[in-house]
Amino acid sequence: MNEHLINPCSGVRIDVKKGQTITVIDLEGGQVVDFFAVSAENAGEFVSPGVTIDVNESLRLDAGGLIYSNLYRPMFEIVCDDVGEHDLLHPCCRREMYDFFYKNGEGHPNCLDNINSALGARREEITPVNLFMQTKLHPSGKISVEEPKSKAGDRIVLRALMDVTLGAAACSVSESRCNSGRCTAVLIRID
Repeated sequence: MNEHLINPCSGVRIDVKKGQTITVIDLEGGQVVDFFAVSAENAGEFVSPGVTIDVNESLRLDAGGLIYSNLYRPMFEIVCDDVGEHDLLHPCCRREMYDFFYKNGEGHPNCLDNINSALGARREEITPVNLFMQTKLHPSGKISVEEPKSKAGDRIVLRALMDVTLGAAACSVSESRCNSGRCTAVLIRID
């Protein structure tokens, strides 16, 4: 077993082999985890929420379901999930987002920089699977970000279906309900 603590507003890189399980634990509850991965064999293949929505024909992730890459190949299987509420729509928070919504982007920690730094890469935009994030879809077509349903100790377990490098971040948004108004640490366990 290999454990990785992600401190509030920071990110980590974790190499995972095919067949290993990844347990993401919300230690205090109400914390979103930006979960991104790149194929170990091809840096041009990475987690794609858009393809995942397309293939699954759903905006939801369920136990037994799959998360796909941009090349339409399965990357992860969801083994079990305590929460059942995750976001596939929003890109990583970034300086420009903080400037647009809160006028405070300069020097604000953000998931785009944290994942890029962890991976030693420079992607202009990353759309991760936002674990534990609750996005409500309204009949009008509008969306709103609500407080996560995750409680202290809640987890999601995924099985890697290929060798990958994870880039994961404890989301840095404390200005809204995204992380229940505060940022906390999360734990990732690789078995």
